[in-house]
Amino acid sequence: DVLDPERLIQCPLVKHHRIRARRFPYHLVKCKESNPEIAKKLATCPFNARHLVPSADLSDHIMKCNDKAFMEQDVVSRSCEPPQDQLNNGSTWQAPPCDEDWET
Repeated sequence: DVLDPERLIQCPLVKHHRIRARRFPYHLVKCKESNPEIAKKLATCPFNARHLVPSADLSDHIMKCNDKAFMEQDVVSRSCEPPQDQLNNGSTWQAPPCDEDWET
């Protein structure tokens, strides 16, 4: 199951590292620090920071990345919403006065 936090994921830096999904982001940070020469050869996917691929393969990965669809869907849904300044201009709500005195 892709959503299972206990599933094991293979580290893209050191192939014999198998990490639980819930710990994977933390492992990537530590493993990059421990293996800077390997990390230099890898690029981070713009759609999911957990995807580290060889720099030469990044453009191919971007074209095929499953997380790209989520990002595109988010951009489309945001373009359908009214701009934030239009929402704020019509509001007459004001915060009520505060009776608290934090100094006392």
